[in-house]
Parts: sequence; structure tokens; C-alpha cells
Amino acid sequence: MEFENVIKNRKATRLFSKKELEEEKLNAILNAGRIAPTAKNVQPIKIYVVRSEEGIKKLDKATPCRYGSTTVLIVCGDKDKAYVKDGNSKYEIDATIVATHMMLEATNLNVDNIWIGLYNTEILKNEFNIPSNIEPVCLLPLGYKSKLCPPSPFHKFRKKLNEIVEYK
Repeated sequence: MEFENVIKNRKATRLFSKKELEEEKLNAILNAGRIAPTAKNVQPIKIYVVRSEEGIKKLDKATPCRYGSTTVLIVCGDKDKAYVKDGNSKYEIDATIVATHMMLEATNLNVDNIWIGLYNTEILKNEFNIPSNIEPVCLLPLGYKSKLCPPSPFHKFRKKLNEIVEYK
């Protein structure tokens, strides 16, 4: 898919079908995250792939926003390894860049996805035995949109360029 189409066509999917995500597509999505830029190229990222029935049950304890996806990525940053500038760790920014690369690659492969920020961090860390230095930044449910999936009411709303850009 042409890049311009990828960035215009990516949509938040809030209802997935039961169709399983193919292993080769999952690996391509994960690889897109692996090659994403990070501050000082430290790559302080950890991605947990949740696909098992047991894992899905654990995930559902931490978030109401899986939307039926059978593959969910928990995208995390390693606070101990991340670049720090002026006392601020860049792990969240790095994990966000990685997640964005994976979302765009998913869209490129016609894999539906959604960024999830609504989850209970404590439950997520306890259920998946995530170490204290590893911090979840977002969840990325992946898969194929259900035919019953409603369109996002917000997708087409975008501010005008002059509302977000200022030249100096």
C-alpha cells in the first residue's frame, strides 16, 4: 500500500472478528516495531504478545477494551535502559514510536488495529509478571474487523493545518 494511503486509511477498530492473525503478518508487524527509531537508539522496548486463551483472560482483567481481538500486543518501555534527558526518561516516547510503526505496518498489511490506553497497570503487571522496570505504555489489539464493527465517529474529524502548525 502506498504510504499516503496507509496514513489516511488507518482506523481504530472497536470490534474484531474471530479470524486469527497470520504468523507472518504478526512477525512483520513486530519487526516494524523492532526497527523503529528510539532515543540514542537504546531500544528500551519490551513487547508482550498475548494470544493464548489464558493470556486473553488475564488481559481482560486489566482492560474492557480488547474488542474481541485474539492477538494483543502489550507495548512497554524499560525505565532502566531508556535514555534520560534533563531527568526525564524517554521510555514512553520510544514505546509510542514503536507502537506507531507497528500500527502503520498492520494497516499496510490490511490488519485492523487500535491504540488502547485504558487499562489497569497494576493488574496488567501482576497478571503477566511484568518486572518493575518495565512499564506498559499501550495495548495494540490486532486482527480483522468484524462486519458488525461500527465506524468511528471521530476518524474523519481533523483540525485544519493552521490550527496545529505555527511558523516562527
